[in-house]
Amino acid sequence: MALKAEIPYGAYWSTPFARWQGSLAALHSVEFAAHVAKRELARRGIPLETFDYGVLGLSVPQRHAFYGLPWLAGMSGGAQVAGPTLMQACATGVRCLLAAAQEIELGLASAALAVTCDRTSNGPHLYYPNPRAPGGTGASENWVLDNFTYDPLGGHSMLATAENVARKHGISTSQQHELVLRREAQYREALADDSAFLRRFMTLPFDVPTPDFRKSAATLDGDEGINRSTAEGLARLRPVVEGGSVTYGCQTHPADGNAGIVVTDAACARELSSQPSIAVRLLGFGQARVPLAYMPEAMIPAARRALDHAGLALAQMDAIKTHNPFALNDIVFARDTGADLDAMNNWGCSLVWGHPQAPMGTRSVIELIEELAMRGGGYGLFTGCAAGDSAMAIVLQVGDR
Repeated sequence: MALKAEIPYGAYWSTPFARWQGSLAALHSVEFAAHVAKRELARRGIPLETFDYGVLGLSVPQRHAFYGLPWLAGMSGGAQVAGPTLMQACATGVRCLLAAAQEIELGLASAALAVTCDRTSNGPHLYYPNPRAPGGTGASENWVLDNFTYDPLGGHSMLATAENVARKHGISTSQQHELVLRREAQYREALADDSAFLRRFMTLPFDVPTPDFRKSAATLDGDEGINRSTAEGLARLRPVVEGGSVTYGCQTHPADGNAGIVVTDAACARELSSQPSIAVRLLGFGQARVPLAYMPEAMIPAARRALDHAGLALAQMDAIKTHNPFALNDIVFARDTGADLDAMNNWGCSLVWGHPQAPMGTRSVIELIEELAMRGGGYGLFTGCAAGDSAMAIVLQVGDR
């Protein structure tokens, strides 16, 4: 049974994603997200006065991020909007949608603004004072790089979780490389006809502002830093870890960007939709956690729980999107669930367009909605793993109102 919350068709957006240390590297992620949200809402004729709730998702702290959603909403022009700031690593996008849907479901709000943003470039270097330590010296960390390489529960890297799953399921390097070529080919379809698919939710060409947002610093024609692999080039790559199977070619890259989705009740969705005859209904959510250091497997039970919540089966899904930081994520998912590996992730996925963490799930859900709309409607599933061997998933429907 559908929830009360809906996504007004067309009331969402994403910036292009840029490989880290690229064109978006100098922009404060929260200020940049507010700048984009204000502009994109204006383009859709959605006044900030519409919103009575908001949620901000990010996973890399920025200066003044303590003020979170109220700060972002105020910079966007919605000074009346309050709400939480959430962090759940790569599951942040779905978590923010669930938080918005819960507020609508309980009747505590009628229109919510869910914005997700991250900048992996130039991540913060944090120092934790400890006056009781020898010499009073505290501990420090590089927020982005240190957390990529060290899970404090097991002392292992995220790459190690991929290698564990590859060994368990017998997934070879060549199988991973073969899927990379398929996923890159699917993404190139989004670039056809002057990036027609991306233009359904992305403003292109995209004007990159200066850090003070007073003028333009650059223009992006789409996602920046995308690989264009060949079978020969991938075959020359060696696994990152001696004796392993995962090469640099079959994993994603860190990136910067932001994305937003409006979540409302049905009456408000009709008013804000760019095509009121189309309804985007939220049907189910799921969360899961698997044993230590097997992160890529978590997307499977999360998907099953979302499907159970929606009262649907995987065979009923007309489109499936995943967060796939490693190509093997999709291989193990397809093997376990029976999903069609080649038919998943049409038009693009995080394996290709990058890993800015919080906004990845948001963009994937947006692309899922647009794929279903192009099909004339249907059911869709998004699922993706996250740090801590966890995952979140969502099931939705695009159809006639």
